[in-house]
Amino acid sequence: MWHRLKDWARALKRMALALWIAARDARTPLLAKLVALATSAYAFSPIDLIPDFVPVLGLLDDLVLVPAGLWLAVRLIPPALMAEFRHAAAAADRPVSRMAAAAIVAVWILSAGLLALTFA
Repeated sequence: MWHRLKDWARALKRMALALWIAARDARTPLLAKLVALATSAYAFSPIDLIPDFVPVLGLLDDLVLVPAGLWLAVRLIPPALMAEFRHAAAAADRPVSRMAAAAIVAVWILSAGLLALTFA
C-alpha cells in the first residue's frame, strides 16, 4: 500500500508540473490557465494555506485542494494539449514558486489583521 501511495504522490507532482507548463502556454484557454496556475503554484509553494502542523486540517488541505484543482484544470484543457504538457513535464525540472509563497504569506497576514480588528 505504501508503494501505491508514493506512486500516486509522484503522479500528482508530475501532473502539477504539467499544469505549470500549461499555464504558461498560449494555446491553453484562459480559465484553464488561471486554474492551472493557481493549482500548480499552490502545489509547489513551500508555504501552505493551512500549515501542516495544524492537526488534521494541515494535511487535509493538501489532500483535497491540490487533487481537486488538478482535476478541474485537466478537465478544462483540451486532451491533445494535456498529453503534450504531460510529455514535457516528464523531462522538466520542478519550478520555484516564490510568487505563490508571497501570496500565501499575504493571505495569512491579511487574515491575522482581520482577526485582530474583529476581536480588538
